[in-house]
Amino acid sequence: MRTSEIIRKTGETSIRLALNLDGSGKNELDTGVGFLNHMLALFARHGRFDLSVRCDGDTEVDDHHSVEDIGICLGQALRQALGERRGIRRYGDILLPMDEALILCAADLSGRSTLCAELHIPTEKIGTFDTELCEEFLLAFVREAGITLHVRQLSGSNSHHIVEGVFKALGRVLRQAVSIDPEAACEIPSTKGVL
Repeated sequence: MRTSEIIRKTGETSIRLALNLDGSGKNELDTGVGFLNHMLALFARHGRFDLSVRCDGDTEVDDHHSVEDIGICLGQALRQALGERRGIRRYGDILLPMDEALILCAADLSGRSTLCAELHIPTEKIGTFDTELCEEFLLAFVREAGITLHVRQLSGSNSHHIVEGVFKALGRVLRQAVSIDPEAACEIPSTKGVL
């Protein structure tokens, strides 16, 4: 089982996160940010990752620190659970429709941190959630995970649908990329011999 647990405590947040890459999509989420709970549940379900997150954050200030720090922890958890990345397929991609929204997402578990995001979310808020935090989460996640991630919104007018499409797409793309290639289960998928 490819699992990990991350504990992170700062002056702004206290987080415990557990990840199982070979799960079934079970999740226990108490982030203190309702919309993020919803998005992470979608991510876990579509990725078939078991995910547990507990965060006590300074949400009386705003949600920024909690969202960013959970992205950091999830990235660290993915990196830890992958180990040396032996046998993984490495790449994943999807064109995911969510009602009127259409999201292109592609990932390379390269060991290099790059985010290319083109999102045009029409509102500043979804309920109480600042929509700019979607990209902040992705950036924190990518930096810590050591992955290259492209996310592009091809269409969409409903902010909730756009962000939901991003998290579903991310789960499904990572599900592909972390899966074991039975024809190369003992190999590191790089000519360098390391990822």
